[in-house]
Amino acid sequence: MATPVTAHHIIVTGAVQGVGFRPFVYRLAHEIGLTGAVRNTPKGVSIDIEGPHSATKRFIARLAREVPPLARIDQIEATTVRPTGAAAFDILSSDALGNVTASLLPDAATCAACVAETTTPKGRRYRYPFTNCTNCGPRYSILNTLPYDRANTTMRDFIMCAACTAEYTNPLDRRFHAQPIACPDCGPHLSFTGMSGDILATKDDAMAGAADALRRGAIVAVKGLGGFHLLCDARNSDPVAQLRQRKNRPTKPFAVMFGSLGQAETYCTLDAQEKALLTSHQAPILLARRRKKTRLSDLVAPGAPYLGAMIPYTPLHHILMRDLGFPVIATSGNRCSEPIEIDNNDALRRLGGIADYFLLHDRPIARPVEDSVAGFAAGKLLMYRRARGFAPASVAVTDGSPPILAVGGHLKNVIAKTVDDSAILSPHIGDLDSSEARRGFDRTLSDFSALHSSPPAIIVSDKHRDYYSSQVAARQSPRHIRVQHHRAHVYAVMAEHHFEEPALGVAWDGAGAGDDGTIWGGEVFLIDQESAPRVAHFLPFPLPGGEQAMQAPARSAFGMATKIAERTPHCSPEILDRLPYDQQTQAIYKEMINKRINTPMCSSVGRIFDAVAAILGLCSENRFEGEAAMAVQFAGERTETGDAYEMPLNEACSPKFIDWRPMLSSMLREATVTGDVSLIARKFHNTLANTVVACAIHFDRENIILSGGCFQNRLLLETTIARLSKAGFRPIWPQTVPPNDGGLALGQIHGALRQLRSEAS
Repeated sequence: MATPVTAHHIIVTGAVQGVGFRPFVYRLAHEIGLTGAVRNTPKGVSIDIEGPHSATKRFIARLAREVPPLARIDQIEATTVRPTGAAAFDILSSDALGNVTASLLPDAATCAACVAETTTPKGRRYRYPFTNCTNCGPRYSILNTLPYDRANTTMRDFIMCAACTAEYTNPLDRRFHAQPIACPDCGPHLSFTGMSGDILATKDDAMAGAADALRRGAIVAVKGLGGFHLLCDARNSDPVAQLRQRKNRPTKPFAVMFGSLGQAETYCTLDAQEKALLTSHQAPILLARRRKKTRLSDLVAPGAPYLGAMIPYTPLHHILMRDLGFPVIATSGNRCSEPIEIDNNDALRRLGGIADYFLLHDRPIARPVEDSVAGFAAGKLLMYRRARGFAPASVAVTDGSPPILAVGGHLKNVIAKTVDDSAILSPHIGDLDSSEARRGFDRTLSDFSALHSSPPAIIVSDKHRDYYSSQVAARQSPRHIRVQHHRAHVYAVMAEHHFEEPALGVAWDGAGAGDDGTIWGGEVFLIDQESAPRVAHFLPFPLPGGEQAMQAPARSAFGMATKIAERTPHCSPEILDRLPYDQQTQAIYKEMINKRINTPMCSSVGRIFDAVAAILGLCSENRFEGEAAMAVQFAGERTETGDAYEMPLNEACSPKFIDWRPMLSSMLREATVTGDVSLIARKFHNTLANTVVACAIHFDRENIILSGGCFQNRLLLETTIARLSKAGFRPIWPQTVPPNDGGLALGQIHGALRQLRSEAS
């Protein structure tokens, strides 16, 4: 008697395209003895299977359990259907009809098998810099449109040779349906040029030319996976100094690429978590504690106890770093305030005054993708910049809502769009100060529209009407919702952790437009299901010059001095004596404050960090965002103490205010008596952490959400987490989504969804 045949139509959603998922399904079906077919669709992967009931049941169970390394299944929907009598199991051409909802997949670092191939002599891919398979290589950076098939990528003009075709069509090969498959006979190639674009060498000779130039102390622009890097010898201060001068980057730390994990360990102290992250398929830049005595130039990361360490993540970088044998600066290939370059001709034109030579290739990059930056705090991942390897990626939000597009903020811009029940976050776009950066924002906005065809019904932006992103949102036709900056920071953490319980939200950062027309940045919110009132904030102080004060920490200190004079007049001269302002400049600032000329009131913790840095003599100019705050953090990390200053929560008004004046008065006295800057900086961090605990006690909320750019500070974050936990509270903080403005778009979506739910109820 024949065994009864059952059939199922299965839809799999998640990160299931470009990860070898169809070959995995093909092999699994053949192993179990099922017939049918698998194909990519705009929503994910569609599977039809036929066979004995026990076999189809086993297939569905293993489908969920045995996924390829880069795949992520969000949902499996299996429907029983009528058998068709299929005789075999096949991989079919992709279905390109309908609205696209399949997950976009980030680019992945080169897998161990491909590294071995490129470094094994006599193999056909030996020293081939574009080697990849279904477990690694380019995805988002080469994708023109979904579904993820070769014809929809920038590899479409590279026709596979017979050998690559054999691998691509062999179900037992790890390159079975690897869309960017290539080899020296049919794939992209390198060229090495001078500043004018004159070709000096090609193919492997180009690699040798670049290596030789780096050994001689030159700066080389290298086209990589998602854009250009600027490389130079990290041990040699001469090219590092030239790079700083040419790129107009006087002090901001450079990332360093090491040839291997072993080489990185000779320059940094790495624990097991950090090693695992460096060697993961995301392979981000890791903020790792540097060893004290190494051969690195002091100009790599002046005064910083951390290094931005990375190891090769493409075959090109693996080959080049093996040839060199020493670490190199690997910083974004762009001009100041501009997006990373991705096109050969544009790079030659715009980077020609920075790089001496160019290592180019002819595989087009569809869109720029910066390197991700991450570290660890309190034993958990802490993202500083979410880009290559981590984005685009989805975060589950809710279902049943109209499509929402969030345009983020002005600094560290990221956009996000809801597709079904997920929010898809773009990779890091950057600051929107320059016209080039704004064009990059526009391109990313267009890309997201092209890759996901359903138009948004709602656009969400920041409340700051001068942000370029907010202005773009205001010009769109859908409904426009504005979400206040600091609430968006808190909402981003709630969205990341799928958290909807009542909580106290603490949002501390540099600046953001408040509801009352002042600059916020030291805010405490009471988060309930339908509302998030501001219940506490730092005592506002005048900020002479407004945005100009963000580059001049002493201006924040000057504003605080005038505020403190209202209560303790003798402290004001003590502060002013520590600032680099003569009597004439002080008189101008006092006039600005008294007449409210370009002098907004400010409650920003970021500006308080600036003031402390200026008063303690740690930093007089913010030459990059957060430089002064980092100086205070690094000073605090140089000593240990549990002591803190007094910084009371004033309960006589609503909202309450956190009075920083007693703390500043005590800091001044201690600075005069002991001059121990590190001890004062450490006590300052402890005081801020104690303030969060005091707010938690006063407002009687167990769940305490920490967010905003100030919580990028590992010392502040870990101290606050520890003191909250010891006091019996539950701290919740950003981990896979940055606490800085790179998380705003996700928070804006969450805020819009909260508003829609409130309106519906």
